[in-house]
Amino acid sequence: MHRLRFRTKITLGMTFMLVFCGLGVGLILSAMSSSALLEEGRKRGMALTSGLAFRLAEPILAMDFLQMKNLIDNVNNQYDDIIYIFLTDTSANILSHTFSGGFPTDLLHVNGEGEKPQPVLLATERGLVYDFNVRVSLGKKNLGSVRLGLSRKDIDAQIRRQRLTSLFSTFGVVGLGIILALWFSRTVTFRLNRLRKSVEEIVQGNLDVQAGFSLEKYCWEIMECDRKECPAYGDVQRRCWYLAGTMCPNCCDKEYPFKMENCRQCPVFKHNFGDELQDLAEAFDAMAVTVKNHIEELTEREKTIARQQGLLKTILSVTPDFITLQDKNLTYTFAGKAFCDYFNLDEESIVGKTDADIFTEQQAEINTRENKEILATGLPMAKEITFKRAKEQKWFHVVKVPVYDQDGSIMGLLLTGRDISMLKKFQEQLIQSQKMEDLGRLAGGVAHEINTPLGIILGYTQLMMDDIEDEEILEGMRIIEKQTKVCRKIVADLLGFSRNSQAISETVDINESIQQVIKLVEHAFFMNRIKIIHALDEGIPPLTGDQERLKQVWLNLLNNAADVIGQDGEIHVQSKLNADEGRLIVSIADTGKGIAAEHLGKIFDPFFTTKQVGKGTGLGLSVSFGIIKDHGGKIFAVSPPPEEYLPKDFSKRENFGPGAVFVVELPLADGRKNEDSKDRKGEEEKAEEVSLFS
Repeated sequence: MHRLRFRTKITLGMTFMLVFCGLGVGLILSAMSSSALLEEGRKRGMALTSGLAFRLAEPILAMDFLQMKNLIDNVNNQYDDIIYIFLTDTSANILSHTFSGGFPTDLLHVNGEGEKPQPVLLATERGLVYDFNVRVSLGKKNLGSVRLGLSRKDIDAQIRRQRLTSLFSTFGVVGLGIILALWFSRTVTFRLNRLRKSVEEIVQGNLDVQAGFSLEKYCWEIMECDRKECPAYGDVQRRCWYLAGTMCPNCCDKEYPFKMENCRQCPVFKHNFGDELQDLAEAFDAMAVTVKNHIEELTEREKTIARQQGLLKTILSVTPDFITLQDKNLTYTFAGKAFCDYFNLDEESIVGKTDADIFTEQQAEINTRENKEILATGLPMAKEITFKRAKEQKWFHVVKVPVYDQDGSIMGLLLTGRDISMLKKFQEQLIQSQKMEDLGRLAGGVAHEINTPLGIILGYTQLMMDDIEDEEILEGMRIIEKQTKVCRKIVADLLGFSRNSQAISETVDINESIQQVIKLVEHAFFMNRIKIIHALDEGIPPLTGDQERLKQVWLNLLNNAADVIGQDGEIHVQSKLNADEGRLIVSIADTGKGIAAEHLGKIFDPFFTTKQVGKGTGLGLSVSFGIIKDHGGKIFAVSPPPEEYLPKDFSKRENFGPGAVFVVELPLADGRKNEDSKDRKGEEEKAEEVSLFS
């Protein structure tokens, strides 16, 4: 329907109204005439039946059946639309009837006296029949009933003729109305089509159009004006009351529409002003002039706004900070790219939502309470919050400030959030470093104080063992000696951890130091069915360092691997030269149960251990870390170990646990390193500290 032309719509609309009204009136009149004809037929039948009942009273009293028959036949033969007449007494016995083929007894059971209003419409083999039942009485005495059947065939024929006449009359009136509608729609749409074409030209950019019709006389002719400098002079497309700056004395230098009050009294306006369609067309002509005057200004403003919007969008897209804007109902109206990316949403799914639709119920309740307080007080708020996820925890510094509109009332809430997770991590590392420093000083002092009494206990125990002959007491003294040595070992580790002892600078053969330690522990490991496999690179040159302290590292790493394995396992020791980087790599891999991911960053912390109570002090790896760091190297652990640190026949994956590998990297001291080795060493140490204490 919306695709039809306006002229067609007017014609169809008027046609539909004419058809609707014509058919409605015709149907109403037809229904009224049909009802009148039916009512007239019912009244006629009732009158015939009542008259016959009156005349049959005397024959019934006299039981004159012949007279009864004559009266009934006389009425039946007089009218062609009478189907039947019969007379019954008070006991419903048939006294007389007009049926030639036998009396239908079914009629006695319909339209009983007093059952229904008269008449009753019956459907018979001869069509619809009105059945009338009238009592035959004499005074108050009931003598019987007379029944008359009147056919509705003639009445229905009259109704059909009346309806056809009404239908043809309606169609004739509607047809005449359609002709008038076509003439009217053509007259109305002619000027609308002219206006439409002018609008299409304006849309296409042609502002030099004329929608209004040419005038018989123009303003300069009516006013006999010869002021050619007037903007209206010679302009045959636009009316003078739409133009600004006209020189008519009545205009008073006003612009449209402010000068219309004066123009309505002008003879030019009274002579040229048309109807509403003409006024609309002339208004479009004036609009073309206005658009033409302002189009360049609007274009320039649009370019400026587009540049500003592009710049703002770029800033909001590249900034890593969270930026959101909520209205006074706490509904999101904007969400920055960083905010959307972090919560895996797009801006369209956030705009129009509230905190309850985005965050958890607890977080949404906290946000809503804070936001309502800011909107109520107008005071900004700053805080640090954290979001925990399966693999990471993020910290954000959040600032919420109210946003004011031009009248000074709060119209919304602006939120900015900056990721401070790295700052928090550095703070934790700084605190941990300070704790380790304090702990080292404390451990050194405690170990120094404990070392002297332990030496005295051990000395007196050994002296007493020389004088005791009782085997049971001697066994107890041996236990005391053994446990005292254990304590001295712990104290020695504490002192080694806490003191910056002077390292011995000597030439060290790494492979030889590793082999010496392997020979030292090989027998003890063999008792627990732990096999040590070593693959040492013979091309590794000697380096400068402290051989005994490096042996302590290898021993600590081997003992740690054996403790993790327990029984039945393998330890693979490998050394390799990396000549390009001027470093050598020593790896010790085991087939133990491996290291949990959450423990990898803590295993080198002092006193951290996953062993049972009494099985370890948590100082072996931290002492090894300090020794390797003093040698300018680094040490780290990987669990499970990658293939590059395992031999091809290493069977841990098939028969043992996931395992772990400790990797030690040491710089060479024979000049193979680049000139910037010191700078690289500093960067490696910095990276190592971050990875181990994060």
